[in-house]
Amino acid sequence: MIVMGIETSCDDTGVSLYSPKKGILSNVVSSQVKLHADWGGVYPDLAAREHTRNLIPVVDKALKEADVSLQEVDAVAATVAPGLIVSLVVGISSAKALSWSLKKPLVPVHHIESHIFAVFLQEEIEFPFLSLVVSGGHTELYIINGFENYIYLGGTLDDAVGEAYDKVARMLGLGYPGGPIIDKLAKEGKEVIKFPRPLLGDRGKNRFNFSFSGLKSAVLREVEKGIYRKGDIAHSFQEAVVDILVGKTVDAVKEFNIKRLVVSGGVSANSRLRERFTEESEKHGFNVYFPPLYLCTDNGAMVAYTGYRRLAETGTTVGFDFEGKARLRMDGFVEYIKEYKQKGAV
Repeated sequence: MIVMGIETSCDDTGVSLYSPKKGILSNVVSSQVKLHADWGGVYPDLAAREHTRNLIPVVDKALKEADVSLQEVDAVAATVAPGLIVSLVVGISSAKALSWSLKKPLVPVHHIESHIFAVFLQEEIEFPFLSLVVSGGHTELYIINGFENYIYLGGTLDDAVGEAYDKVARMLGLGYPGGPIIDKLAKEGKEVIKFPRPLLGDRGKNRFNFSFSGLKSAVLREVEKGIYRKGDIAHSFQEAVVDILVGKTVDAVKEFNIKRLVVSGGVSANSRLRERFTEESEKHGFNVYFPPLYLCTDNGAMVAYTGYRRLAETGTTVGFDFEGKARLRMDGFVEYIKEYKQKGAV
């Protein structure tokens, strides 16, 4: 079986071919980072236009690199939620067109779900495990009891962690995207400011929720004072972020006594975050897993693999009337699919 995965949830156009016997056959990503740099973030209409421009060439390149003809594709998987709706529609429409022309199954994939299962392209992990997904648009913590068996523990109440990185980088005049720039600059500085750690240590309803807006405001106040070097502010900011992410996640490890943790999404590539999670795993006796760096950011391989898994384990496909969703939590996505199937649309 060969599954094509199409990813267009934000600004990266990703297409991959995956085979359960041979693994990733190709994984092509067309990045729009340079186009959005002047905006300091993703401009939705521009992203959608570029997806429309790039998708066919990216599909062609993925097929050529895999040495596979279009007719050899057995199923088409696409990210259908969540994301920028104008971007999602381009990928979903293209996947529908390919599915119709090839007369092959159309498989829906949730963006967060695909980030989580990207690590399975490297190694198998026993269920249950905890999952922290950290990216430009998402900061969410789940218990993964099995495929399509997800328990939501908490998420961000305001900015996603990657978004906070981008905004702080803009405050410091560092450019876009902020995550890699701050990670590198932080190594040149030291923690001269003890920034707040919002909600860290909360034992109430926000125990497993995250908040970064207060931290972001605190950074802005220090930048406006003009006292500290950029490297020291970057270091101090990153230490606060990492403390929050690691602290709350390790709290969940202890609370639910689950000794396996998957950390994924674009921010999971952060060197300090990986270092701290590795230290805490050794200290508290749990195993932590990260996808390889090339699978941390948005890509088609994670979509193709997750689509293959959905088709193989549940047989779930959707019709051409299936609609994508800009906002839909991963546990709600499973219910969304079930409701769709119950309507007799499949």
